[in-house]
Amino acid sequence: MDRLFDVIFVRPPSDSYDRCISTNPARNTIDVTLAKRQHKDYVSVLRENRNVQVIELPPLQGLPDSVFLTDAAILGVTSCIIGRFGEPSRRDENEVLANELLDFTQVGGVARIEAPGTLEGGDVLITDTETFVGHQFEVETPRTNLEGVRQFASLTKAKVNRVRSKTFHLLCACSFLRGKELLLASEILSTHCFPGFTFVHVPRDEIYAAEALYLGNGRVMVPAGYPKTTKNLKNAGYSPIEVELSEFYKGDGGVSCLSAPVYRML
Repeated sequence: MDRLFDVIFVRPPSDSYDRCISTNPARNTIDVTLAKRQHKDYVSVLRENRNVQVIELPPLQGLPDSVFLTDAAILGVTSCIIGRFGEPSRRDENEVLANELLDFTQVGGVARIEAPGTLEGGDVLITDTETFVGHQFEVETPRTNLEGVRQFASLTKAKVNRVRSKTFHLLCACSFLRGKELLLASEILSTHCFPGFTFVHVPRDEIYAAEALYLGNGRVMVPAGYPKTTKNLKNAGYSPIEVELSEFYKGDGGVSCLSAPVYRML
């Protein structure tokens, strides 16, 4: 199988999801009922992969951003690295997930990013040969900082490359597909950040579609409504599967934000 995981965790949105932290101008129009329905459809697509075990964690009513599960940790079959949010109101998500993982044999032992380091999973791009971590070098950020990158590199056996990023998260601009190929919004993140890779390009007016999830056998989950990107994927030999994520777009989240794969190489 050419995907990087056989187990994936998800967490449904809570009733408080409409109070999530977001910079989107439409954040005040979040429809929680619709978000829950969209999340169920998202999980249904994951469950269509018969060889993937989907583990659904309970919603966290007091933590509105907790549906964006990928940010809390980077999970692997031999080790899990619990991140540390720069945003204090989200740090309980790290602790809850660390405790929940103790109940699952599908994941490895837990290590942590410690203060003053901060690390969010949305800044970590895993490939089958190396790992890239985005960091906004020029400015202080409430997300992943330089100390977080250093700690992550010391805790993983994977080769770690730092990427100069000006995006909200690194994964807002790129996604791993298979082999040495990435889906990339190359107008906001240079191809030079990923030497040796080839690219399926996402145009500037469809940047949201750069955040995708490769499901194996050429299937790629992408947000609905981005025809240029889906055409580029088809031309490159992939089968895009569109999911409607309007309510998560309003919360500054996308396809990869909503799940936490358990990577075989970690």
